[in-house]
Order: sequence, then structure tokens, then C-alpha cells
Amino acid sequence: MVTIRLARGGAKKRPYYKIIVADRRRATNGKFIEHVGFYNPLATAKEEKIRVDNERVQYWLSKGAQPTERVAALLKQATAAVTA
Repeated sequence: MVTIRLARGGAKKRPYYKIIVADRRRATNGKFIEHVGFYNPLATAKEEKIRVDNERVQYWLSKGAQPTERVAALLKQATAAVTA
């Protein structure tokens, strides 16, 4: 099964997450199929907090990929920011 999930990066106490499409059996920070965005929870006012390639996400969702709960919330937040 393919999932859309977060892969942690960044330094100690400075998390930075990539939104990736990966096989569920792979390690969290292991090999992935495609990188579709990022999430920076510690972004300042002038930095971008979240970016998602909605076209690719919709493609993977149509192919049966399942987003994790956290990624589903981030996707909802990203689409709300685009429409506002």
C-alpha cells in the first residue's frame, strides 16, 4: 500500500518535514517514490510554512494512496490557504 506521509529532516530541535509518497513498508526516512511538498513548523513570518504540489497529491490519491492523519490535516490547511 502506498501512503503520503512526513519524513523528518533538519537539525536537533529544528524539525523540517518533507511530504513524501512512499510504500508503507519502508522506513520513515528511507527510500520514497516521490517528494510532493514540505512543512516547516518553525517558520518565521517571512518564511514559507507549507508547500504542496496539489496536482501530484491528487494524482496519488486517485491511484489509491492513503494520507496519514497529520498529512491529511496539512493538505486541508494548504488548500484553505490557497483559496483564501
